[in-house]
Amino acid sequence: MNYSKPLFPFLFGCLLLACSSNLFNIGWINGCIQLLLFGAVVFYPIWKTEKLSFVDIGWPWGLVCIGITTIALSPGFSWRIWGVGLMYIFMGGRMGFGAIQLWRKGYLQQELPRYRYQRLRWERHGKTNTQLAMQVDAMVQGLANATFLSFPAFIMGTNPSSSFSLVELGGLLLWIAAFVFESIADQQKLAFLRKMKKEQQRNKVCTVGLWGYSRHPNYFAEWMVWNALILMALPSWLSLQESEHVLVWGLLGLGLLFVSYLMYMSLVHLTGAKPAEYYSLQKRPDYKAYTEKVNIFFPGFPKSK
Repeated sequence: MNYSKPLFPFLFGCLLLACSSNLFNIGWINGCIQLLLFGAVVFYPIWKTEKLSFVDIGWPWGLVCIGITTIALSPGFSWRIWGVGLMYIFMGGRMGFGAIQLWRKGYLQQELPRYRYQRLRWERHGKTNTQLAMQVDAMVQGLANATFLSFPAFIMGTNPSSSFSLVELGGLLLWIAAFVFESIADQQKLAFLRKMKKEQQRNKVCTVGLWGYSRHPNYFAEWMVWNALILMALPSWLSLQESEHVLVWGLLGLGLLFVSYLMYMSLVHLTGAKPAEYYSLQKRPDYKAYTEKVNIFFPGFPKSK
């Protein structure tokens, strides 16, 4: 059984960074930082506890490390560097502090549902060495931080231009709008759960607000956050054309697009919507009818039967 197959795209990302004259140094340093971080808070705890949930600590704090590394080492225009660096720090920090709270309350010592679902996926593919499968999955997350997820920040950090294009400003507005969208969805879900608890009702389906147009509006918003970063990075990628080998330059552009695909697959199929719905269909009687009316990911008007 080929346990290492999920690593291949990210090993190619490492090779691409090694071939880039602009990103080699910062990519190598970020890779070392991610290795140390994941070794301490992900790989070792997984080995000791056999719980994959510790990835939820390493991944967001890895984004914080990307932001700090961008600010500290990028040679481009300082306002752009600080801007994208702080974006990564904010993105990772808000999830990272939440993960620490879950750990302090003991939730990460149990396996979160999305990682229980991953065990079912391993069984379907005949993967019987659970410890190895967990370490490979954790390594995929660490290599994602070391490669493709760092591309928008590091590419923007190379841009020396002191002027901002309309594409960059549009990306910034989209990034803000996506976070507002996600915050509204989270608050609507939290208010719904509090109401159900007060009324002593269990296993009800949240259909209020944005949840009536998408079954996972928070995941959709998170995907749009990354699309906004990709959009912001495009002008900086274009400016790299003169200083990079044409093949490396083209592959870096494809790497930016791969970030969108990678986050979509993760948020819908791997650790997001599909695993959550597997358990919701089991414990919420009205959830099947909900899936027949409301889109799983992209917001849209409810379908009439």
